[in-house]
Amino acid sequence: MKLESINKYYHYEEFFQHTASLVANNSSSGEATEEQIHFTALNQKRMERWNKTLQISEEFSTILHNLKQEQIWVVITESWCGDSSQVLPVIAKVAAESNGKIELRIIFRDEHPAWIEEYHTNGSKSIPKLISFDKEGNQLFVWGPRPAEAVELFKEYKASNGEMTKEQFHINLHGWYAKDKGRGCIVTGK
Repeated sequence: MKLESINKYYHYEEFFQHTASLVANNSSSGEATEEQIHFTALNQKRMERWNKTLQISEEFSTILHNLKQEQIWVVITESWCGDSSQVLPVIAKVAAESNGKIELRIIFRDEHPAWIEEYHTNGSKSIPKLISFDKEGNQLFVWGPRPAEAVELFKEYKASNGEMTKEQFHINLHGWYAKDKGRGCIVTGK
């Protein structure tokens, strides 16, 4: 995909404020179903908590400060996405800690269908997806939709053949994110 094809994007603080506005208006991005409206409100609280508590280690901060190549990170997401509420604050903190070497652009999946079609996960439109580009627009790496440990939790849920409810999966998943404290979300480019 070409960076020029993005007609509208948000920086993290703008995305966070937009989500707060959606919550205030009892809405969400995308279709705004009752479930998506509920999850958008829940996700705003998750992001708010991460914004207050997330810390980047000194060691990782040093790595970010020493980045040689400037990058543009495009994250495809929606306000109702639970995984995004857990990883987007980490991605934003990493970009902020890079001393301007990483520019973060956030786009809505449903507003940019060509982007999600290009970056399917196993044939699905799973989000969030992070795509890194150099300043010339060459793709460097793709990450997402969730950290490796969370992917394993999802596989366990799918393999349970209905024995694990969707609600129990969400409890397990978000419990894992809380215990992990953002470590599994750190993007390494691998």
